[in-house]
Amino acid sequence: MRKTRFAAISEPSARVRDLGYLDIFLFDLRPARQSDDERIANERIRGLSNTGPYLLASHLICAIVLAIHAFRSGSDNPLAVVLPLAGVVVLAALSTLLNRRRTKAMRPHQVVRLWGAFTVAIGLLWAIVIAVGLPTQAVSPIILASLLGAFCLTIAAFISVPSLLLVSYAAAVGSFVLFSTDLQILGLLVAFGGCLFFASIFSARGAMIAAGRQLANEYQAQKAARFVAEFEQSGRGWFWETDADGALTYVSTQLADDLKRAASELTGTQFVDLLGMDVGSRADDSECTLGFYLSARVPFADVTVKAKASDDIWWSLSGTAHFDDYGRFIGFSGIGTDLTEQRLAEAEINRLARYDALTGLPNRTLMRATLEDALGSIEKQKKGAALYLIDLDRFKNVNDTLGHPIGDALLKQVAGRLTAVIGKDGQVGRIGGDEFQAVFPSIDSEQYLGTLAQRLIEQVSQPYQIDGNNITIGASVGVAIARSQYQCADALIRDADLALYAAKDDGRGTFKLFSPDMHSDAQEKQGLEQELRGAIQRGELKLVYQPVVNTVTEEVVAFEALARWVRSNGQSVPTEQFIALAEECGLIIAIGEWVLRTAATEAAQWPAQVRIAVNISPTQFASPTLVATVMNVLAATELDPNRLELEITEGVFLSDEANVDETFRRLKSAGVRLALDDFGTGYSSLGYLKRAPLNKIKIDQSFVRGAAATGSTSEAILRSIISLAQSLKMDTTAEGVETHDDLNLIRELGCSQVQGYIFGKPMEVADARTLACSVEAVAAKGYENARAPRYSLIRTANAQWNGMTFTVRIRNIAVGGALLESTRDLPDGAQIQLDIPGCSVIGADVRWSREGKIGVRFERPFNLRDLGPVQRAPANDSSAPQAATPGRLTPADLNRSTAMPKRG
Repeated sequence: MRKTRFAAISEPSARVRDLGYLDIFLFDLRPARQSDDERIANERIRGLSNTGPYLLASHLICAIVLAIHAFRSGSDNPLAVVLPLAGVVVLAALSTLLNRRRTKAMRPHQVVRLWGAFTVAIGLLWAIVIAVGLPTQAVSPIILASLLGAFCLTIAAFISVPSLLLVSYAAAVGSFVLFSTDLQILGLLVAFGGCLFFASIFSARGAMIAAGRQLANEYQAQKAARFVAEFEQSGRGWFWETDADGALTYVSTQLADDLKRAASELTGTQFVDLLGMDVGSRADDSECTLGFYLSARVPFADVTVKAKASDDIWWSLSGTAHFDDYGRFIGFSGIGTDLTEQRLAEAEINRLARYDALTGLPNRTLMRATLEDALGSIEKQKKGAALYLIDLDRFKNVNDTLGHPIGDALLKQVAGRLTAVIGKDGQVGRIGGDEFQAVFPSIDSEQYLGTLAQRLIEQVSQPYQIDGNNITIGASVGVAIARSQYQCADALIRDADLALYAAKDDGRGTFKLFSPDMHSDAQEKQGLEQELRGAIQRGELKLVYQPVVNTVTEEVVAFEALARWVRSNGQSVPTEQFIALAEECGLIIAIGEWVLRTAATEAAQWPAQVRIAVNISPTQFASPTLVATVMNVLAATELDPNRLELEITEGVFLSDEANVDETFRRLKSAGVRLALDDFGTGYSSLGYLKRAPLNKIKIDQSFVRGAAATGSTSEAILRSIISLAQSLKMDTTAEGVETHDDLNLIRELGCSQVQGYIFGKPMEVADARTLACSVEAVAAKGYENARAPRYSLIRTANAQWNGMTFTVRIRNIAVGGALLESTRDLPDGAQIQLDIPGCSVIGADVRWSREGKIGVRFERPFNLRDLGPVQRAPANDSSAPQAATPGRLTPADLNRSTAMPKRG
């Protein structure tokens, strides 16, 4: 419908030009069929606005002349003349009233028809006047002139409407014939009327074309105005216009709203006075600015300017210069677009591209640029630059157990602490996950960087309170120093990364300064990885078996298969080292499958009552091929599924729940036994016990060793775990049992099985096969207890660690270790030198450190006589457990010491 309307109104004059003369004659008499015809007809009716008064005046003059003539000539019946003349005057007056007060409900063609009726009625009255009151002979010139004047004026009154003119023309000619037979005058009247009729036809055609053109122009103007309004209301832009002097002549509503001023107030204001910063068409200012375009009076497009407003508002302006027909400049007009949201979005995108969205710290990209700038300024500053790589310890456990929202909140607090420690010395940023980086321009002091790194670790290691959770994590730092501007950023990052790995390998919670030998260590690790990839094929991997003994009968009920790697050069690689390496390089699944197949093959030769236990890593458990591998191994070895026990850790529950539950279901349906290893070392959620179909809980050795010692809290924990397992109808295995007092406690608490050195170390396959086939019980061998006597004293000593010296107080001491008090917490495994006044310096390693107390184990037995008289520590001293030399020691025997056998 809208398209049809556009077509109908856009060029009505063209359609009028196609009309015939008959159509033009009848146009005013017919109802309008289209809206534009209606409007044209209304315009034509406005041409009759003065017709009523005109007819009234002319006919009134003629009527007065004829009435006077009738009374003077002594007419027999003067009323016969006066009455029709009065009717003529009345009709003329009615026509005036019609013209002024015609009803709005009347359509144009109805008005024309009504005028035609008036014209016919006036003509009939004139005919009556002529026929009744005027003599047909000797008509006086004044009467003739009056009648001809009335007729001609009536005809001329409707010159704009051909149909009405024709009616008045016919009435005039008919009336004239009634009182005159003068053919010359009649011919003159006919010729005059005919000329007027044809002139009316041509005039009507021209008027209709002009009206149609005007309507088309009006519609185009309305359409343009509507488009302007719709464009501005859409919020995509607005229009502006200035005069030759640069003053605004048109102000858009959006422009006024942006400036928070009324549109009327802005009209007449210099446009450039409303603009602030002018940055040209592009941010690099490579193109002309708005001021140039306005002064040069040339078109421009997409010029970015800032509005002079309280808010940060940016516009993009485009404009065109206008000139009149004589080439004189008359002003500019154009459009404006609001760039505020776009610039904010660009600024946010730029920020996100350079800053971490979570912590607000610089991200990897910006930190790389900062590092390169620091390296580039070394020569100018005459000082080197340094780089920290910071990795959070135990952060993954927080994410896995408390959820990512808590982890995100923790990262924000860590970022705040790092920023506070680094201060103005450098720039700290987050490069991803729980990894941070700090760049120090113009700082190359190893001592200062070491002190700062230690303070950083201490601050990060302080507890965090998040949503009611008390969280403690740590940090490891790798430090690299560049003393030449020609050292590239990649090389410095690699060095800091190697130092960070060294800090982690050193027990975490510490820092390491890069040294060249770390490159060789990294190369050695890479070489070790390459060797590990072929270790199975070369036969370098082997299994050893540690017995699991029934607590009551002391019979072997199972063996745990443990992997060992002896390299081709005869060097043994620690199990923890090569297993961690296998997980890093993706070999753990292949090695785990080899262990499973080898152990099952060996167990198939044992008696039916002896099981085989195999450790399954979380990565291996998450593999979709695990169940198929287990089934293939059982089928190939013909091992009873009930004799295969898969030991898993809490790490398997951190994978996708649906896949984990499905793996549990399939393994259980196959008849395989499942054991939860190292129970108590993680978060030990009871949900794990409810969720997984476990057959056994293996209690970690950290709860077992020393559990029988007086004051130990481990007994209560063991009792709870064993009671829980019994309620769930699960077996329990106590790991790491090495002394008789611990074994007796385990028996008393009702633990099902024992695994530890007291019943046997991991043994070769032949020894394991012999023990499995033996019908005799295994004899428990080991020390009676695991703790040497402790002696109380308060003595100050100096401790040295990592190049730093600090003061400690000795709380109690034994031949194998001591309890220290210090304001500094040390990482587990840290090697320190303890300088006790009056004694020789002795080396010690930190076994634990918390709340200002440090438990250390001496590297050699300590001679207590060097301290002089000391007091035996009370039996109820519940201080944290000391790593001490085990054996049967008496308080009197202060010189003798024995070494605890290390676990293989």
